[in-house]
Amino acid sequence: MRILGIDPGLNTTGYGVLDIVDGRPRLVEAGIVRGTSRGSVPARVQEIYTGVADVITSLKPDVLALEKLYAHYSRPTTAILMGHARGVICLAAAKADIAVEDYAATQVKKTLTGNGRAPKAQMQRAIQLELALSTLPEPADVADALAIAFCHYCVALGAAAGLFEPS
Repeated sequence: MRILGIDPGLNTTGYGVLDIVDGRPRLVEAGIVRGTSRGSVPARVQEIYTGVADVITSLKPDVLALEKLYAHYSRPTTAILMGHARGVICLAAAKADIAVEDYAATQVKKTLTGNGRAPKAQMQRAIQLELALSTLPEPADVADALAIAFCHYCVALGAAAGLFEPS
């Protein structure tokens, strides 16, 4: 199984691809898709769509694991902008006929660290240890994307073992 994890954002979208080899996750590639068109939401979502579609075409994942939309009452605009990014990411997956699985940030953090409110530095260190990386994955968007892919691996493994149903 090949899992593409994505941490969506209009300025920086992190991605990480894991292969499951002998029952364990192995890093294939990780990076960012950067929206460079300042001030233009249509241009930025086009850049995200094109970048994610290129990753899908070149790395051929079986599933795309994506962070769920989180809306805080004090920042509704952020949620709306994140929704634009998620929409074009889902479109890229749909056009490639790839299933999309959504995970809440708290579920990803709890799966990886046991703490649903783990700080970014703890998440970076945890994913470095789980994937036996020689350095911390940076920027944090890449670490988050890898953590989302790792969460899907854990959910899929648990479902395969009959421990629970994927959400």
